[in-house]
Amino acid sequence: MTQKILVTYASRSGSTSGVAEEIGKTLRKNGTVVDVLSMQAVKDLTPYDAVVAGSAIQAHQWLPEALQFVRENKLELRRKTFAAFLVCMTLAMRNGETYRLHVAEAFVPVRAQVQTVSEGVFAGALELGKIPSIGDRLKFGISVLLGVWPAGDSRNWPAIRAWAEGLQLK
Repeated sequence: MTQKILVTYASRSGSTSGVAEEIGKTLRKNGTVVDVLSMQAVKDLTPYDAVVAGSAIQAHQWLPEALQFVRENKLELRRKTFAAFLVCMTLAMRNGETYRLHVAEAFVPVRAQVQTVSEGVFAGALELGKIPSIGDRLKFGISVLLGVWPAGDSRNWPAIRAWAEGLQLK
């Protein structure tokens, strides 16, 4: 029987959905059936043998809808192999890697609900035009000018693929 995996995500400006798509593409390489869906689009976890869930980070935590997804589905998720990932622009900052352990603390409320077999921590992309709030766009734009954040895509695709290839989802 072919294994079926769900890769699901919560994203604000598309960076996390891109990471989820890449994880799905990588997992499909060995013939695994993979669905990649936003958390809002997931209606039933029953068909899946494993779930990989990810969220963008805002205010040092998973997005509210991502935490709600885990809370609402924790009983079903506990019966499956479960891996989690996050996407955070802090890792793209100058010396951002020094914040990796601090950023990974965003998994604490997830781990309180469901045991993870693996956790991926990735930098995101900062595309000012995709930030919906004008105020936030202005704040990030000033931060880019000051050199706090790099504009553009800071996702490390080889690291994302390597993490997905290393997942033990059986």
